Amino acid sequence: MLSPGALQTLNNCYSRFDGQHLADSPLNQNWREVTARRKASLHYSLYTEGRKHSKQASKLRVLPVQGQASTQKMKSYQKLTADVPQITESGEEAADGKPLCHQKLSAWWLGGGLLTVATLLSGVTVWVLGQIWWGQHGTPPLTKCVSIPESLRFDCFPERSTVVTRELCEARGCCFVDGDWPSGSTKGVPWCFYPPDFPSYTLGSLNETELGLRGFLTRKAKTYYPRDVEKLQLSVEFETDARLHVKITDATKSRYEVPLDVPPATKRAENPLYTIEFSKEPFGLIVKRKSSGTVLLNTTVAPLFFADQFLQISTVLPSTFIYGLGEHRSNFLHSLEWNTLTFWARDVPPTESYNLYGVHPFYLAMERDGASHGVFLMNSNAMEVVLQPAPALTWRPVGGILDFYIFLGPDPNLVVQQYQQVIGFPTMPPFWGLGFHLCRWGYGTSNETWEIVKAMRNFQIPQAAQWNDIDYMDGYRDFTIDSQKFGTLPQLVEDLHKHGQRYVMILDPGISSTQPPGSYWPYDEGLKRGIFINSTQGKPLIGKVWPGLTAFPDFSNLNTHQWWLENLDRFHSLVPFDGLWIDMNEPSNFVDGSTAGCSQEELDKPPYVPAVLGNSLSAKTICASSRQNASVHYNLHNLYGLMEAKATASALVKIRGKRPFVISRSSFPSQGRYSGHWLGDNRSEWKDMVCSIPGVLSFSLFGIPLVGADICGFSGSTSEELCTRWMQLGAFYPFARNHNTQDVKAQDPSAFSPAARTAMKTALEVRYALLPYLYSLFHRAHLQGDTVARPLFFEFPKDVATYSIDRQFLWGRGLLLTPVLEPGVNSVVGYFPRGLWYDYYTGSSVNSSGENLKMAAPLDHINVHVREGTILPTQKLGGSTSVGSGNALHLIAALSQNANAWGDLYWDDGESLDTFAKGDYSYLVFNVTQNTFTSTVLHSNAGATYVTVDALSVYGVREEPKAVTVNGKERPFTYLTNQVLTVSDLQLNLSRGFSVHWM
Repeated sequence: MLSPGALQTLNNCYSRFDGQHLADSPLNQNWREVTARRKASLHYSLYTEGRKHSKQASKLRVLPVQGQASTQKMKSYQKLTADVPQITESGEEAADGKPLCHQKLSAWWLGGGLLTVATLLSGVTVWVLGQIWWGQHGTPPLTKCVSIPESLRFDCFPERSTVVTRELCEARGCCFVDGDWPSGSTKGVPWCFYPPDFPSYTLGSLNETELGLRGFLTRKAKTYYPRDVEKLQLSVEFETDARLHVKITDATKSRYEVPLDVPPATKRAENPLYTIEFSKEPFGLIVKRKSSGTVLLNTTVAPLFFADQFLQISTVLPSTFIYGLGEHRSNFLHSLEWNTLTFWARDVPPTESYNLYGVHPFYLAMERDGASHGVFLMNSNAMEVVLQPAPALTWRPVGGILDFYIFLGPDPNLVVQQYQQVIGFPTMPPFWGLGFHLCRWGYGTSNETWEIVKAMRNFQIPQAAQWNDIDYMDGYRDFTIDSQKFGTLPQLVEDLHKHGQRYVMILDPGISSTQPPGSYWPYDEGLKRGIFINSTQGKPLIGKVWPGLTAFPDFSNLNTHQWWLENLDRFHSLVPFDGLWIDMNEPSNFVDGSTAGCSQEELDKPPYVPAVLGNSLSAKTICASSRQNASVHYNLHNLYGLMEAKATASALVKIRGKRPFVISRSSFPSQGRYSGHWLGDNRSEWKDMVCSIPGVLSFSLFGIPLVGADICGFSGSTSEELCTRWMQLGAFYPFARNHNTQDVKAQDPSAFSPAARTAMKTALEVRYALLPYLYSLFHRAHLQGDTVARPLFFEFPKDVATYSIDRQFLWGRGLLLTPVLEPGVNSVVGYFPRGLWYDYYTGSSVNSSGENLKMAAPLDHINVHVREGTILPTQKLGGSTSVGSGNALHLIAALSQNANAWGDLYWDDGESLDTFAKGDYSYLVFNVTQNTFTSTVLHSNAGATYVTVDALSVYGVREEPKAVTVNGKERPFTYLTNQVLTVSDLQLNLSRGFSVHWM
């Protein structure tokens, strides 16, 4: 019998993955029973850390089966067997010519271990012969299939157009268990799934590079999809301590890759937060968090596919708490109950289970100990992501490459920041862009639009910008004005500007192609310059949108950007708009493909079609085979909105010389660098208001903080109660716009009863008071990728109760919003994480132990609470959002239980370009400690001299002060029984530091 030490050594030499890497996932013992049958493939794993500066550190180390840590680093390797020598760094055997493991085992080998090893090898031989038999007969053994737990069945036949039969399934070499056996199977569980030994890739040589490792994967057995890529290149780069980059692509020829400007890594991470291990046959990789050992990724659980138009890789997940993966309508926390999410930009009102306007293949996961990580697949092709209750996830794109970035956080705020370090930080919006916007499809004339603006002024309801939908166009053609109905539009825009307001108008990408030659410059010039997307015949593809037959600009072509700029410049000379709303840019098409249809080739009819709405890649968009400058539309479709936003933002900068304001419907990673987003054509229903919060929070994860839904709903007629509640919620969307469609009731605030109108006005006034705080949050988003609208668990990652909350949200770290989302109620229940929370309006406090609290919520009130330790810069109310309005500041300090607080303020002129980079800004930090409020100016510009601090309120002052001094001079104050201290009429210049002390 082997001694424990000898047995451990044997395990070291014959190491394989046996299910213990799933220890951090809620999987049962059945999985270990399944993987125990995979004896024909002796797995091995490798572990890497940061670069060590010793000769020993560069050697390979084979891990024991438990995946124990090592301080050594690998160069190359080979799967270990009893008669194959281990490869050292130089590729040679050990000094005595014996395998290294043979040396280690020599002591017990002579003592009787030979007999035991022979017995083991005999058993393996019998098993291998059995597998050969099953391979020849083509049907997996029944015991091998039924032992796989339902939660770990990975779908072998994902095609939805086919009813899967046993014959079809087993023809693919997969396991088949129909829905009636075993009894009690959950809906969605695959009937046809991979056996443990389904053929995959084998990892060959692996060599060290300057940034990490490079190896090659080979496939011997073909799959059931055409054009397998038989040799792949694996690149693993340790880009930063918190970022790992894993890339798998064709080793013999180039493939399409997403043309994003990703900053390259310049040196290898020295102290990475992660470790990575590999399985050779079948190939797989395992990424762990070094500090806890938590398995973040494990792709050994299912075979890797890499065919020309079908790629698939699966991984187990460390928990069931998965967020992101947009754009979809769902709860913020995704369901893992056999949930398939499809990614293919599509014009469709937000609906559950549909692929919507944008594509964001990024998820954030919370781990069991409160740590967080994120994964981004940089792939712009159509794809599916399948979530299953193991928990596990499958990526299934139909083109491109597998290009993964893994972000280690470890807290969720850092994960999102690290993601944006790759895709780019969001643009800094103009200050006016954070005000209230008003729009409607159905303003029949410019004069009708003007009347709405005047009514808003008459009721003194804050409004930053007025918008127009396609009504203003002549025949719905871009860059035109209906001179009969909108002849006074230039005068309206002039009036808006005189009142410190802005004007935003819509543009669609489809360009009318039916006007007489010489009569419509956008099409004539575009045709002349060759900037339209072409069909396979090499001529402009013609679809149909609002103006009728249309051609589609190719925004992957830089010549198109110049043409777009010239069109906008010409139009701006007629109507001096301040911002642009780019719609229909999935791109949307009222016919499938084109007026001439699409080809019958594999770009239009790929071997596998993801579960897209319409069951075709050309459904309500253009043909996938369409030709663009950068590639075919099959690859670029999901980038169309991003590329249009980039061209539009660039044009606005050149035309206006100020920060661009662009709102786009379609989006893709890095969109936030150029535009904001609204959540599309929602409905005037309570359910849609509820769903808007998960939508806003998801786009916060995607690096697009300027986001909001159409307040009060776009389609259908709202009710007064619904619109009042929605205006209260919408006042706290980062992007706040009320918008609805034609032929329904008006829903601007002036259209309602005095009581409802007053409630809406009050909510907007709260928003306007908080604009300095909101603007500072956007500065932090622009500078380092902070979120603006923030999930509660971002601030309380140890509080599992916050993980599923999506009916409340935070502004930054310090402001908690609890809206009413149901009809006919006058109270609301909200969760308050542990700590002190102060009512924003009164300063009264509640000390929560981490509990749900019921609060009064009459129709004229939205509950807003300030987190302990927060200082909010607010402003006295004004009717416009011009920074130069000179509104005085009112600072609110909410003391922690230790009587401390912190806050900051970023201030500039609100619209100039690159103010932070140029140093043309002011930045102040506020602190409270030892009964003293201090304002410290860290950077100042001339603009701050025009702003004064008029008042300071301190929430949570436990005893009434005897005196208050401002810069050493005693001042009058008020103190309320709810422990609120207020010092008014300060008249302090923002550009100078000051202190307020109470005793």
